[in-house]
Amino acid sequence: MPSITPSYLYTLAAIITVASLLVLSFIAYSNSISTLSEATQLKNLIDYVAAKGTELLTFALATNATSEVYIQMPTTIGNKQYWLRLRNNSASAWLEGGFGNTPMEGTDLYAYLPKEASATGIYVGGYGAAYLKCSLVADVPRLYLSSSSHGD
Repeated sequence: MPSITPSYLYTLAAIITVASLLVLSFIAYSNSISTLSEATQLKNLIDYVAAKGTELLTFALATNATSEVYIQMPTTIGNKQYWLRLRNNSASAWLEGGFGNTPMEGTDLYAYLPKEASATGIYVGGYGAAYLKCSLVADVPRLYLSSSSHGD
């Protein structure tokens, strides 16, 4: 019976190693592409909801009336749960978003609203349409975000 020389075994091990590295690099590349796509979709959704909020603020300031809108939202983005949150401080108001079930601090995805607004509320994806309401309280526009299934 002929014996297999060690060089053949080393060559086979090298081929298996290189093939494994190639497969793992393609998997990592496809995961990074899908993550970038999901972040882009979330940013577009944040921009859209912020634009609707700005419309409501403009309408409330022009007419001194309360207005509200329901926005159809995707259940998930890719396979990930997401959230949106309206916040403000003394200098500005903004809508921020991220992935997960609960809002976190320090997200990089946000869109600014007109600074004279008071903005509060949280929407978590998968719970119905987003509900935006704007009203004037003591000449300060207040923008509120929630899920349509949670009500006012």
